[in-house]
Amino acid sequence: MLRYLTSGESHGPALTALIEGLPAGLPLSKDYINKRLARRQGGYGRGGRMAIENDQVVILSGVRGGITIGSPVALQIENRDWINWKEIMASGESASLAQRVVTRPRPGHADLAGALKYDQQDIRNVLERASARETAARVAVGSAAEKLLEMLGIIVIGYVVQIGGITVSETSGYAQASRMERTDLQMFKEALSGSQLYCPDPKAEEAMKQEIDHARAAGDSLGGVFEVCVFGLPPGLGSYVQWDRRMDGNLARSLMSIPSIKGVEIGLGFAASRLPGSLAHDEIYHEKGKGFYRLTNRAGGLEGGVTNGEPLIVRAAVKPIPTLYKPLHSADLLTHEPQLASVERADTCSVPAASVIGEAAVAWELSAAFLDKFGGDTIDELRKNYDAYLLRLRERSI
Repeated sequence: MLRYLTSGESHGPALTALIEGLPAGLPLSKDYINKRLARRQGGYGRGGRMAIENDQVVILSGVRGGITIGSPVALQIENRDWINWKEIMASGESASLAQRVVTRPRPGHADLAGALKYDQQDIRNVLERASARETAARVAVGSAAEKLLEMLGIIVIGYVVQIGGITVSETSGYAQASRMERTDLQMFKEALSGSQLYCPDPKAEEAMKQEIDHARAAGDSLGGVFEVCVFGLPPGLGSYVQWDRRMDGNLARSLMSIPSIKGVEIGLGFAASRLPGSLAHDEIYHEKGKGFYRLTNRAGGLEGGVTNGEPLIVRAAVKPIPTLYKPLHSADLLTHEPQLASVERADTCSVPAASVIGEAAVAWELSAAFLDKFGGDTIDELRKNYDAYLLRLRERSI
């Protein structure tokens, strides 16, 4: 079983993650993880915090000579801003608890609900963990999962398809990538990293940047939508036999756990509800020597909670960041008097970063499904089991 935990506060000394269940023999380097951490920090519309941090992972255990050894993998990412907060956020009794106290909850954040749940007088004790800063640890964890998928010939690509009211063209994104060979897909993914918004449509990207500029000038924020596509998946990951083994359910849960995600759809998603069945499903064909195939992928690669061999298409809706530089109305946690919400450093738009986090989340769930189905304490054992399954599928289908 593959699982992980993260810990750490936004302005604490570091973020940490502990991964259990990675097979031995997986190549895993700091550079590989750091490349993805840098992508999470990038993106047009990010705030001042990203100018301070330079996320670099430290691998504390579970890896020797660049290869996993089967024991738990411990990861750490230093918070460089800790130097400015070490007295306020200290764990000992000497902590300056009276400094930077927050009592004005922000609408749309966990501030008020968290303070009431944990009986806190200072919202700082809530926002430090509820902050999306924690997702840096998730990207580090997801990097290990993505590496495992790479070893099995699977490519995971996340990108932005909408910011505010600006949407990419229908010929970009999945429509563009689905026509590519594996080598071209890798180049497509690398090219996205050169985009300021990780957007596959340059024309739409320029319009998106203007929208972000307008929101920043107005002290406002913008949300949007990102898409994650996965190529090379076999049929059979996930299961319909129990609710908690359905692949679509696990993907939705993982993506919805990312801060600011308010909706997830697979394939046609909500659009399928407006269509008759004849236009909502993917007809099945068979050709000798080729096997089963589809001409469409409206299901987004999942049927009945199980991957069907087509590329996986998942989209997530990202709400605007709740911290506004022209804050909304609120009420003081202690006095109950009307106040404007507190202001912390924040992004104008976090959708590009969310696409990187979403890519990591999808990679994690798929890696867990691979290990659940094929097992193996080593990468070689996992690959042999997987190859045997692919051989059986070919013999059955062709």
